Formats: sequence, C-alpha cells, structure tokens
Amino acid sequence: MKPSLAKGTRDFTAQEVSRRKYIINILQNNFELFGFQPLETPSFENLSTLTGKYGEEGDRLIFKILNSGDYTSKVHQADWENKSHQKLTSQISDKALRYDLTVPFARFVAMNHGKLTFPYKRYQIQPVWRADRPQKGRFREFYQCDADVVGSESLLQEVELVQLYLKSFSDLKVPVTIHVNNRKILSGLAEYAGITDKLIDFTVALDKLDKIGKEGVVNELLERGIVQESIDKLDFLFTQSDDALENLLQLKEKFAGNGIGLKGVEELEFVLTQSLSLGVNIENLVFDITLARGLDYYTGAIFEVKADEVQMGSIGGGGRYDNLTEVFGVKNIPGIGISFGLDRIYLVLEELGLFPEEASSNVEYLFANFGGDETLEALKLIMQLRAKGISAELYPENAKLNKQFTYAEKKGIRNLVFLGEEEIKNKRVTFKNLEAGEQKTISLEEFLS
Repeated sequence: MKPSLAKGTRDFTAQEVSRRKYIINILQNNFELFGFQPLETPSFENLSTLTGKYGEEGDRLIFKILNSGDYTSKVHQADWENKSHQKLTSQISDKALRYDLTVPFARFVAMNHGKLTFPYKRYQIQPVWRADRPQKGRFREFYQCDADVVGSESLLQEVELVQLYLKSFSDLKVPVTIHVNNRKILSGLAEYAGITDKLIDFTVALDKLDKIGKEGVVNELLERGIVQESIDKLDFLFTQSDDALENLLQLKEKFAGNGIGLKGVEELEFVLTQSLSLGVNIENLVFDITLARGLDYYTGAIFEVKADEVQMGSIGGGGRYDNLTEVFGVKNIPGIGISFGLDRIYLVLEELGLFPEEASSNVEYLFANFGGDETLEALKLIMQLRAKGISAELYPENAKLNKQFTYAEKKGIRNLVFLGEEEIKNKRVTFKNLEAGEQKTISLEEFLS
C-alpha cells in the first residue's frame, strides 16, 4: 500500500514542531501574564452541542463521528429510501470533532457557571477540525489560540486585548496593525441609510472593499437590492481620512438621533483614546469602518490583525459578543475574545526570517562512538551534560568516523565530541564545531562548566 496523508492534514518535522512551539510558548506566556487561565476541552463534542451554532454553511463543515457498533441496524428503512439526510445523521452519528474553540468554551461556561469566578479569563490552544475543501493556507486540521473574558461588560477588556495583541506580536518581532470597528456602528450605518432590513447584505458587501474596490462594492450592493439613494448616503465611507478620531467625529454628526450608532462611536472612542493614553501608536491601531467580520456573532468591538511587511490575510481577529451561553440556557454572560492564527503567524515569521536559532531542536553534542571503555565513559559524560539541561547523544554503533560525521551534519548537530583513550587518560575533551569547522581540546572541568 502506498502511504499517503488524509487531505487537509500535515506532518510536522522536528524543525517545524520546534518553531511552532516557539510561537505557542510566547503566546502562552503572554496569556498568563495578562491573567488568563488555561482550559482544555475534548476533541469531540455531542453533535447537538455544535450544530446550529455556525450557520448552514458551517454546519456542513462539521466532521461527524459514526456511532460504534452496527449503527445501520438502527436506521429506519424509510429514511434510507427517502434519503432523509437530517434523520440519517441523527441515527448514525451523535458525536462530532470540534469545529472551533468558542462553542465548546460556551458549553463549559454554561455547565460550570455556578463554580466560576467572573469575570472568567481563559486561554485555549488546541486543534480544531473542519471538513473544508483543502487549499493553500486552508487545512482540515489546524490549531486555534484563543483568549476570552466572559462575565464583564467593561470596555477596559477591549483595551487589555489590544495590549495583549501588541505585546505578543512585539515579542515575536512582527510589526502589525490592529484594525478595529464596532458592530453597533455598522448597525447605525444601516439605520442612517434606511437599510436596517438589509444589514447583512450591506456589511457582507462592505467587507470586500479591499478585494473588489468601491465600484465592486457598489455593484454588489445594487445586486443585493439596496437602492442607489441609500448607497449615495454611504458614499463617505469610501473617503475616510487616516485620523481615526476625526472619522469618529464625522460619524457623530451623521448619527444625530441614531442611538445604536452613537453608542458604537462612544465605545470605540473609549477604546482608542485609552489605548493611545497607554502609549499605543495610532499607526498601529486603525479605525476600519469597513471591517465587518462575524456579523451574526459579534455585538460590539471587532478586531482584525494584519502583518505590516507581508502580503497575508489576517493573522488574528476577534470581538465582543453578548450572551455567549444563552443557546445553552444560561443568559446574561457577555464576553469578548481574540484569536491568534498560528499557521499564518508561522508563515509570516518564516518569510521574514524571524525564527531565532534556538527555535530549533538541534542536538548540541554528538559523541563519537569508539567502542569499548570509551563508550562507557562517553555515556557517563552525556549523563552529566543532560543533568545540566544540555542535549547530547552517543552515536549508537562503532562505525567509521566519516559515517558519524555525516550523521551529525545531516541532523544539524552543532558539535562532534571525541572522547578517546588519550582524552580519558588526561581528563580532557576534544570536540569539533561543525558550523565553524574549528576543533579544540579543553579540560573536562572547562567542558562541563
């Protein structure tokens, strides 16, 4: 049988695993610095927990798990004959791989809200699965790195998450811009233009501005049944200045008497002014009035992070949501959350050459195998190195030295150590740095210091 990978999955080499761990360790360290606590949920959930939470398209991408045993014996013949997909699914599958980390988190909070201390801050770094069509940058199995706060309506949470984003990407040495908007502003714009009933159509088209331009957005708005008069009222959206606070002031004037729009402006103004007061550069925090991600999900602030020096989609995003747990029967638990795109961050670091040398799993020392008593002495010395946290290994066979050299070079081992009869007798160690090509002999004490 020819070995192959399931579509949309990947193997990760030692170097790739080490580099991913480098990113994850920085994110995890910052999550904990900001007071978030770790949470892990099962890889699979009850199917009923997941379905109906992501929309029709999302439901189709859920990986369902077949029930164990002879599940076909429980399926009614009529359902086979009528090909009733929904009925068939419910009879042959009642579990599914998690589609994201948010719905399982909502389920956890709903089940444990009586035991949790609010506001509850959790971070989660785990894989998720989607039965999507694999393509470049899109996989069926991938990691999400989420940080959420639930049980607080304070806008200081938004300010904190801006800080978390900027510190994390600063630690990764990736220059970024955080694009921000507010769901209430989008609702206010729809009300201002008299298209409240077309809110979704309006924002879906507006969100494509950077891809299809003004003309493309206008044409799509017309195709979606939005009249030219309303489009003309929204023309100012395409001529926003670079000054976020000036743009908000313009909105205040247009939203006179528009309660939800003014509320959105007020919230966003607070987040921007507080962030700037804390030293955030206005160039790194941009008010993007066309940002409309997750409309059915978010109710307040919206974030999207883009790398400044690489042509890539967003490498992070999130926003505020109300009643996260309402679908599970627990109301009035507002929340806000952000996510870091591990795979895209990896590609950015790789393109910019930002992975440090220590973000690799290379062994520090390979001890040449000379056989006999030398081997035992080498193993003793290796034990001492490992006790100090230094990686070392012994070549397993007493092979020709050329073969041992080749092994070290191919594996990327930095130093080849020679502990022969003469070295043991004089309590010395000879080693060659394979990167610099330099060889020297030093005392055993110096080597271990």
